[in-house]
Formats: sequence, structure tokens, C-alpha cells
Amino acid sequence: MAVNQFIALKNYLDTQILGQPALTEALLVALLADGHLLVEGPPGLAKTRAVNSLAKGIEGNFQRVQFTPDLLPSDITGTDIYRQQTSEFVFEKGPLFHNLILADEINRAPAKVQSALLEAMAERQVTVGKNTYKLPELFMVMATQNPLEQEGTYPLPEAQLDRFLLHLNIDYPKADTELEILRLTRGEALSQQVAGYTPISQSDLFAARKAVLSMHLAEPLERYLVQLIIATRDAAALDSKLGAWLEYGASPRATIALDKCARAHGWLQGRDFVTPEDIQTVLPNVLRHRIILSYEAQADGISKDEVISRILNLVPAP
Repeated sequence: MAVNQFIALKNYLDTQILGQPALTEALLVALLADGHLLVEGPPGLAKTRAVNSLAKGIEGNFQRVQFTPDLLPSDITGTDIYRQQTSEFVFEKGPLFHNLILADEINRAPAKVQSALLEAMAERQVTVGKNTYKLPELFMVMATQNPLEQEGTYPLPEAQLDRFLLHLNIDYPKADTELEILRLTRGEALSQQVAGYTPISQSDLFAARKAVLSMHLAEPLERYLVQLIIATRDAAALDSKLGAWLEYGASPRATIALDKCARAHGWLQGRDFVTPEDIQTVLPNVLRHRIILSYEAQADGISKDEVISRILNLVPAP
């Protein structure tokens, strides 16, 4: 499977989502690692456009779901509809039965809806009544959270946060980039489909995922990867200040996610082996939603990114 197709996809996405290279790279890493993405940032930063553009860049369909406090589980999973003509119930599929799902402002939905989404993300299936229905083989959720408003929101439970492969923070673009966005929006300087670009087929995507899993990861790097995660659980043994900052560390699911994402990152660079830089690059997005800071750290204004940076400085790379 040629990586050139995915480099072309990255270039295509960068023409559609201006000034957010970290977002487009995270989308590709999540796609190749077969995981879900949580994006946190202010409104208007092209999060919907990003997933829609990704769906156009591959052979996949896209569905946006606006999460609101009055949403019901059946609104996303689908429901049984009674047909008078046949006197039987027929299952009508909901928006989750698409390849790429944008769960917009996911923390505004109540717990029952989040539970239904959790089943879809974890098990790749939905349950309605006594029946369980499989979701498409290509299934990826990108959920968004708005950090500006907390009133009327339902914080995601830790179990659901852990189901996200990556947690990415995005911010406003710079002035030059915003000028480009203005011109692109006003004049549609670029079409939705770049001339000469051919969408990636699902069969090619699945072949690429196998290539990612076949990347060589040396044993010292495996140990390094594990030690980075262990450091979040036994931080005091590594550093007293770090121990005071961390309340809870990451689960083994974080180790698996870090392995997958490091492989995907290295593969996108055109290599067939993983380097320490691959692991270090993806670590913040893998850990950001999986560690819980202590009250002391929050009171001192310590961010999760600062904690992760300290872990990277303290755990020696091979």
C-alpha cells in the first residue's frame, strides 16, 4: 500500500481546512489506527468541514449529529417502526450507520445518549430492543467539545473518554491564515474536489491499516512506550512534583493507543519502522484525556500538557 495516496489526502485536507495541520494529521492517524477522535476548541474552526472533507477524500459517507439535551438514544441508533401494511416492526437505521460521524458538542447530550454512542464506539454495534445491529466496517467518530460554555453540559464519563484514541486541542488561526480563509469562503477559490485527486477506496484504506500494524517497533522502544504510560500511574516514584500533580494515570488502553498512533505517524512519514520521535509526537494527544490532575495541580494552574511534557523529560528515551 503506497503511502503517497495518504500524503495526497493530507495535502487535499490542508487545502480544505486552512491553518489546522495538527487537526488534519490527527484525522489521518485516527483513520489509520482505526480509532475515534475528540476535538476541543472554540466554534467556527472548521471541525464539521474537516470530517466532511475527509469523507470526500475517501470512499465513505458522512453524517453530522448535533448533540442537544433533549436528544434520545433512538435519535442516533435508529428505532423499530411499525408497518401497518405487513403488521410487523421494521428497523429504521439512525445516523450512526455511516462511515464518518461528527458528534457535535457531545457533552450536551444526556447520559443515555452517551451510553448508546459508547457502545457504538467500543463494540461497533448498536442495540435496539432485543436486537443488535453491526455498524459499517469503516466507522469513525469525531466528537467536539466547546470549552467556552459549561452550563447545561454533561461531562463525559472517564470510561467514554478512554474510548477516544486521541484528544486534540485546536485554537484560532493566525491573521494571515484567517485572511486566506476569508478569501476561500468568499470566492470559493478552491472547489470541494481538488483537480486530479482520486478518493482512496475502502479496500486501500484497510490495506494501509495492515501495513501500519506491520511497522517494525524495536523492543527498547516497546519498553520506552510502556514506561511513559506507567509513569502516569506511579508518578511519585519518578518525581515528587509529578506525583503531587497526578491524581489518576492512564489505563492499558492508552498503551495500545500509543502503539497504534506511533506506528501510524511513522508510516505517514514514509518509514517502515517506529522512532522515539513518533512516540513523543503523538503522546500528548493520546494522554490528554486519560490523566486526571490533582486539586493541587489545578489550583497551581498546571495544565495536562505541562504534565505530559515533564513525563517526556523524565523518562529516558532509548
